[in-house]
Amino acid sequence: MVSNPAKYKRILIKLSGEALAGEGELGIDTNKTFSLAGQIKEIHNTGVQIALVVGGGNMIRGETLAKSGMERATADYMGMLGTIMNALALQDACEKQGMFTRVLSAIEMKSVAEPYIRRRAVRHLEKNRVIIFAGGTGNPYFTTDTTASLRAVEVGCEVILKATKVDGVYTADPKKDPTANRYLQVSFMESIKHRLKVMDSTALSLCMDNNMPIIVFDIFKPGNLKRLIDGETIGTLISNSEEVIEDGR
Repeated sequence: MVSNPAKYKRILIKLSGEALAGEGELGIDTNKTFSLAGQIKEIHNTGVQIALVVGGGNMIRGETLAKSGMERATADYMGMLGTIMNALALQDACEKQGMFTRVLSAIEMKSVAEPYIRRRAVRHLEKNRVIIFAGGTGNPYFTTDTTASLRAVEVGCEVILKATKVDGVYTADPKKDPTANRYLQVSFMESIKHRLKVMDSTALSLCMDNNMPIIVFDIFKPGNLKRLIDGETIGTLISNSEEVIEDGR
């Protein structure tokens, strides 16, 4: 059943591994994952085509292992395997909500996921299947933020929705600086120049070069995802527009 038409036809949602995590931000909390799938179901009912990229930080962090002495490429491959586990958990939760779902992995793992093929991914979206991109880009030294940017451009999404624990991007860390203001809108160049930690510079540059807007928002606030899809101003918009707007509250 399709409800009111959504603002976007095709979107990519970037989730951190911690969005699925239990206590201590480790492992997978099935209740949290099921609740997250419920929010996805709500916007799926509007007819929007949904792609997802999920990180693996709740399982393993390749960057952390590399800093502790492990060879970086090996550590990154281990991190990619973590994203596949999260993708399968999210697929299970989505299918229990009644959505048809496909996991497409950049690392071949035929027993549990389809290999990533761009044209196949687009076809799944056209058939209104929720697709989950796993295994990163298939290459070390690239983050899942870069994966999200790359896949969004490849399959023709209109926007990347970066789901976080905070309500947007701030001029400074609001936990350390009480005078920090939240941006309602900021440019890619400003984000890179001031290291606003929206995404890594590779991901931001890819979005900037391909005019792919990003909205950073708090997915843990009930109803936020649906309101965003309905066209409400939620979180912070990062785009090629040079206009900078801060929340004056």
